Amino acid sequence: MTPFTLLKTGTDTAARRGTVRTRHGDISTPIFMPVGTQATVKGLTPAQIDETGAQIILSNTYHLNLRPTSERIRSLGGLHRFMAWDKPILTDSGGFQVFSLSGLRKVKDHGITFQSHLDGQRIELTPERVMEIQQNLGSDIAMVLDICPPADATEKECIEGNRLTLKWARQSRDWASSSGFLDAGHQVFGIVQGGRFESLRTACAEALVAMDFPGYAVGGVSVGEPEPLMLEQVSWCMPLLPADKPRYVMGVGTPPQLLKMIAQGADMFDCVMPSREARHGIAFTPDGKINLKNQRFRDDDRPLVEGLDNYTCRHFSRAYIRHLIASGEMLGGTLLTQHNLYFFLDLMRQAREHIEAGDFGPWHRDWIARYEAGAAKD
Repeated sequence: MTPFTLLKTGTDTAARRGTVRTRHGDISTPIFMPVGTQATVKGLTPAQIDETGAQIILSNTYHLNLRPTSERIRSLGGLHRFMAWDKPILTDSGGFQVFSLSGLRKVKDHGITFQSHLDGQRIELTPERVMEIQQNLGSDIAMVLDICPPADATEKECIEGNRLTLKWARQSRDWASSSGFLDAGHQVFGIVQGGRFESLRTACAEALVAMDFPGYAVGGVSVGEPEPLMLEQVSWCMPLLPADKPRYVMGVGTPPQLLKMIAQGADMFDCVMPSREARHGIAFTPDGKINLKNQRFRDDDRPLVEGLDNYTCRHFSRAYIRHLIASGEMLGGTLLTQHNLYFFLDLMRQAREHIEAGDFGPWHRDWIARYEAGAAKD
């Protein structure tokens, strides 16, 4: 199975339109992946996720292996059956927890030792064990174990991080080949690291490409660095990655950031932002974010976005959602989550259409200008 077909490239940008083929269906790119860390996108049923237009979701290897364990999920039929989601699933490797749980881990040549944040239990993640966990889950796209350095990591620290990232990538690739994981139609993506150092990003990308992964990701961005540097790091990596493989930027971003990275040649994204902001009363609109906690929405009978064809906008007013949020009702977060995810996924749909039409460049610049002008007024 050829995992990626490039269908169209932009004219005045590097934007790409493609298809990723997986065991659980095709994915049209560019695409945004809702985050379902614990085998659930917070606040939504699988049917509601499907209504947002989601083609693929992301779940977390580290957390699911702690609870309920990958072995239990495998015994119950795999992650798709466990969470009643029949479309593709990408699982991350646990490498981000090296960054986010830095006080609970030790990094060694053979892998990472964690102290569980749940009960203090000692857990060891090696490249091979991470792949085995993802095999138990039945992941369509599995990520290799890597080192995600913080934004202020020194060049020396990033050099050592790259050494381990590449060592573990090779071990993961070898395991996936020898175990039959790749032959069974699963995909494994390598992850480009290197922090804010262009030469290290370049060296890492070139070494990973030589290993011939089915797809590639750019990791270690949006970890505390300013937005211009984040976008610059992505721009270094995109031209180095094969045109006939999918390109995934991990853990990003705002709607304008997504469009800017699509213009650089990125295909896939994930971020908790749409659902997290929803739980705090924030809705995304073409004119920037609005905070439904604000009293100015008490008598606002308009939908969140006029003409947006999602369940929330078809049925409910800003005033009603504001009432739910102010009353602490769970439905408020659910309706906003569904809206925000639809908004992000509809933006990806529009991007695909404009890449196909050949006018992505001017369209995305106009879209960003409107969004940022509206955000500045709010």
